[in-house]
Amino acid sequence: MVMYMGVSGLFDALPGMSILHFAPERHLSRLIVAAGPARYIKCDLFPNSAEVERVNIQAIPYPDNAFDLVIANHVLEHVKEDARALEEVWRILKPGGHAILQTPFSAKLHETWSDAGIDDDLTRLQAYGQEDHVRLFGRTIFDHFKAVGFLSRVRQHREALEEFDPIAYGVNVAEPFFFFQKNDNGLK
Repeated sequence: MVMYMGVSGLFDALPGMSILHFAPERHLSRLIVAAGPARYIKCDLFPNSAEVERVNIQAIPYPDNAFDLVIANHVLEHVKEDARALEEVWRILKPGGHAILQTPFSAKLHETWSDAGIDDDLTRLQAYGQEDHVRLFGRTIFDHFKAVGFLSRVRQHREALEEFDPIAYGVNVAEPFFFFQKNDNGLK
């Protein structure tokens, strides 16, 4: 039976966790460091600090089942092979581990939309809303995560993070909180 740890329980458990954090946000990093996790690795494809390791989310250089929590907020919309990135995140999570994977999402789109012909900054800006995005996720995003083996723990921000001030932490209360779990046996 899979044990579900809610977001509040997740924050309470940070002191014993091993965490891999892609594109680490300053506010969130400070909260995590203050909690004193067992291991906290900040990483990015293009690190801008000596304390941030260079890691490609499509080829994560850590062994299977190495982390309790992976955080990659606003990363997947930049990644060409997002399915490969999700496979890597699933692989390095311990059984029962969690992933927070925020990404721009449009509930109006039935399908996730991407077009390889959209290959310059201006066209990407017009199509996806930002010049370095390579897709716009639609409602099929949830099937996309499920296909990799993740269990959905997605909730609205106002339900998942009710104790956090949305303005202070840059949270859009109207969007889903993309929270997933690897099942306890680690099998897909």
